[in-house]
Amino acid sequence: MADWPVVPAPADSGSGERLFFDDHEWDTIEAACARIIPTDHDPGAREAGAVRFIDRYLSGIDFVYAAADGSGFLQMSGKLADAWRARVSDLGRVYRQGVRDLDAIARERFGADFVALGESDQDAVLVQLSGRPKPAPVALVDDGGKPTIQVYAFDDDLTFFDALVAHTRQGFYGDPVYGGNRDRIGWTVIGFPGPESLKDTMDGTYSVREYYVQDYDWHDLIPHLGQSGTP
Repeated sequence: MADWPVVPAPADSGSGERLFFDDHEWDTIEAACARIIPTDHDPGAREAGAVRFIDRYLSGIDFVYAAADGSGFLQMSGKLADAWRARVSDLGRVYRQGVRDLDAIARERFGADFVALGESDQDAVLVQLSGRPKPAPVALVDDGGKPTIQVYAFDDDLTFFDALVAHTRQGFYGDPVYGGNRDRIGWTVIGFPGPESLKDTMDGTYSVREYYVQDYDWHDLIPHLGQSGTP
């Protein structure tokens, strides 16, 4: 990708300009994101602007690959661009139908659109839509030692709810250049000292060297390793 053209983003990543959603869709998705990562003693998805990340992502192919120096976004062309447009178009239809489904359930159960409901009623709508119970507070592993957080490497063919969860996390924790993680809120919540900009990761200004684990035996860090140093 080193020789791909770099073009400015079509909108300020920190602005509230809508590139894909209309106002009602924006407000509905923002409310749903706020129930995926709610505001408690820490800021949540609403404060981090996760909906803005999703709106940018669904708007086309202009916000797919940020330039390594943070100066803009890489311009795709040819078959790759066509494939991305088709992929994003499919996701856009999933989201627009998802908003309609949220409102339909909300009106049937509570007599109002999703965005007008209280938090507990919004949770009830999301439970019905997802077909799964509301999760307990996040834990890294369950009682059997298995990871509890589903990580999606790709978002192709996801249902609306699963796409919403995946994209809310990306909008909360991803680099702010993509429109979410406003004021680095997501990084601050988890204590991650991220770079001020992508450029800082290229010129040596930003480094995580001081956070590397040094001078430890692997057996101290991973107790289940065997004598040979393999699981």
